[in-house]
Amino acid sequence: MTAGELEQQAQKPKVVEVDGQRVEQHSLPDQIAFDRYLASKKAAEQRAGLGLRVAKMAAGGAIQ
Repeated sequence: MTAGELEQQAQKPKVVEVDGQRVEQHSLPDQIAFDRYLASKKAAEQRAGLGLRVAKMAAGGAIQ
């Protein structure tokens, strides 16, 4: 979600009821938290594999 989309959601009513049909959307703090979750998930996918590096080490000082 972009900042513009969040702003549009904030301007809309939270609960709408028409002809006995009731629609309620998630609260704005929940939407912001979900947006942050998606952004962190996307960032983690972009840098996958950089968190752990495997290297072979050899003890120095001894001649074999």
